[in-house]
Amino acid sequence: MNFLEFDSTRYFPYYNHNPRISKTGWIVLLLSVPISYIVYMVSTLITNSEIISGLLFCLIMLVPLLYYSNWDYSLFIYKPTKNEIILAVVMFIGYMIYSLSVGTVLDTFGLSGVETTAEAMGITIESTIGLVFSMMGEELLKFIPLMFLMRFIYKFSDNRKLAIIVSAIIVMIGFGLLHYAPPYSTLASVILLQGFGTIFEMYGYLKTKNILVPYISHLLTDAVVFTVFLMGF
Repeated sequence: MNFLEFDSTRYFPYYNHNPRISKTGWIVLLLSVPISYIVYMVSTLITNSEIISGLLFCLIMLVPLLYYSNWDYSLFIYKPTKNEIILAVVMFIGYMIYSLSVGTVLDTFGLSGVETTAEAMGITIESTIGLVFSMMGEELLKFIPLMFLMRFIYKFSDNRKLAIIVSAIIVMIGFGLLHYAPPYSTLASVILLQGFGTIFEMYGYLKTKNILVPYISHLLTDAVVFTVFLMGF
């Protein structure tokens, strides 16, 4: 099937000195991850604007990443092809089915956490629009550690598959833990839903090497979830 065909000439950047990022560069990039997250949280409280906060969240990671990539954005961003857009939509649908199924199991065993409302979560029309920036920020928040871990593991193992698998698992668990906010969530819920649920977006990137694929999938997911909360379902 044509849908299963993707550009096989693309590669994972950075992990094998392609291009090389210095130790200083990696330190700056890794520091940009927690700094961007902190700025996002503080900016949201100060400006009360999810659009401004989301933009800062994204740029604090994107600018240094581009700088240490010699401003070559094509290392991780490509114009999405028809097949890549289809894949992003399929991954979105897959996650929705997965989250509903896992969510039902978690509810059955009382592991979902306390239910909340759109107001309590700070979901507004502006925050929904702000997803355009914040979702790219979240993808970069996963992408930078993923590339660093791949570089680190590959350096000592010389095993590309091992580097990909271990790095992806670590990043997914870490991403899930960032969503831990008791009593609204439990460790089980964030690990299974936001953590391992990220496998759909992760697969989108690993398959295409195009960060816009998981971005589109992630944007669709959160936009639908936010809209459902806003409508009071």
